Amino acid sequence: MYKIYPKTLFIGQIIQYLPSCQSTNDEASTLIAQNDPNEGLLVITDHQTAGRGQRGNQWEAKSGQNLTFSLILKPSFLTATEQFWLNMAISLGIYDALQPLVDDSLRIKWPNDIYVDDKKLGGILIENTLHGYSIAWSVIGLGLNVNQTEFGYSTATSLQNQSTLPHGYDLPGLLSRLCETLEQRYLQLLSGQRDTLKTNYLQTLYRYQEEHSFESAGQYFKGTIIGIDANGRLAINIDEQVRYFDFKEVSFS
Repeated sequence: MYKIYPKTLFIGQIIQYLPSCQSTNDEASTLIAQNDPNEGLLVITDHQTAGRGQRGNQWEAKSGQNLTFSLILKPSFLTATEQFWLNMAISLGIYDALQPLVDDSLRIKWPNDIYVDDKKLGGILIENTLHGYSIAWSVIGLGLNVNQTEFGYSTATSLQNQSTLPHGYDLPGLLSRLCETLEQRYLQLLSGQRDTLKTNYLQTLYRYQEEHSFESAGQYFKGTIIGIDANGRLAINIDEQVRYFDFKEVSFS
């Protein structure tokens, strides 16, 4: 059970705790379909049996050792084409909470993973419901590896692996801090501070302005990430030509 008292206006003020569920995003979506839930409501579980990530990937997390939750927001001030701004705000909110616990190797991997060096610490899955041209509801699923130390993938890591505490990290305390930093970034977005958000996002972006290998449509190439466009597409400089890639059109290799 999670009892937290974040210093927030709305995020985390109401929590629905489930010892186990298939997907917190699905549970949050059901709440939206059934009634009009409060903005900032969290659905959190100790054990998610069918969690999912971008590209249909499964999310691996041992019961009671990590943070797995979904946040309900109502970003009606954003149009459908502006949804990546929410992605940036959420990513930065997570970064702000975790960076003091790790170090400068913490990065946001486009479009929405949290990395330490070349290992994944957490992931974000945002699912939006539209009303006309605006976003009526957003369900933001967050999975963060906290106290788990062994994974089935060599590319996964956790806070405990990166910065060990004798008795592990306090999950409710970390959740409370996340609520605060997520709300701060969300309010930045709400108040129109987009230049600040984009600048901060690029400053923390994984492999930004570094030449690395990528794959797209079965082709491998070297390029340098130079930014993102207004729709959230990744801009890569390839042989002195800039190409733009959508979420599922390019991967890091």
